[in-house]
Amino acid sequence: MNAKTVLPAVGMTAVSMVLTLAVVVMWLGTAVPWPVALVVGLGIDGGWLATLAYERRLAAQGDHNRAVTAVGWSFGFLAAGVLVAHALTAEHSAGAWLAVAWLPIAAKALWLVHAMWERTALTPVALDAIRGIQQEARDEAAVARARLRAEAATEETRLTAVTEAGARVARVQAKTAQTLSGAWSTLETARAGEETGRALTSVTARVTPGVTPRWELPVWGPSEPLAARSLESAPALTDEALDVIVDEIRTSETPALSYREMAARFRAAGHSASEMRLRAAWKRVA
Repeated sequence: MNAKTVLPAVGMTAVSMVLTLAVVVMWLGTAVPWPVALVVGLGIDGGWLATLAYERRLAAQGDHNRAVTAVGWSFGFLAAGVLVAHALTAEHSAGAWLAVAWLPIAAKALWLVHAMWERTALTPVALDAIRGIQQEARDEAAVARARLRAEAATEETRLTAVTEAGARVARVQAKTAQTLSGAWSTLETARAGEETGRALTSVTARVTPGVTPRWELPVWGPSEPLAARSLESAPALTDEALDVIVDEIRTSETPALSYREMAARFRAAGHSASEMRLRAAWKRVA
């Protein structure tokens, strides 16, 4: 896996070093003896390569030195500056020389990318675990989406059914009200009619002679609700009396009764007390 980043970095480094050495020898060879130019070129490449080797050693140890990094980049910019200066002073093919002047900086950038690759590289086991976690998360998300869609469809069906049932109930109620209204109107007409009124009231003459009560319509409307019965119609027991009764029922058998059994027998015996008071009495005596 490291070959994906280290091979381009090594290749770019070799090309930039050869190019820098060649340019220094050709450019300075006309002004100084060629051995001196060769030494200058090797010095630039050697410093560049030495700082790179030291940076790689520190990276292998999990360390980093900003000074060494700064020196390495300084050699890289120096090599790039030499190539740019040669391109600007060249009489022929200045554009071509200027186009390759970025190679030393590119080589340093590739080594930086390789270092970042190494710092973030994971073992195959870790990568498999990460893929498994991601797949599990995707599966759970897909199941959750399917569940939500199913619940939404079910709720929509339920609401549709409820709405339709409500509409049917409303139609039946409206039809029933209409029928009752017609029947009530018929009764009112019969009651108000002179002939039908006498016919309806004459049936009481044999039972109560001389009395012809007026026939009344049946009641159709709201009725008065009955008063709610009190939960404890009998006078409330005092705490002392309640404790005595609870204790007698609880200890009426051996072993002592549980709270549920005691409460059932308490109610069956006709006694009355709220659940809160009964439980409080149980706690006091038990």
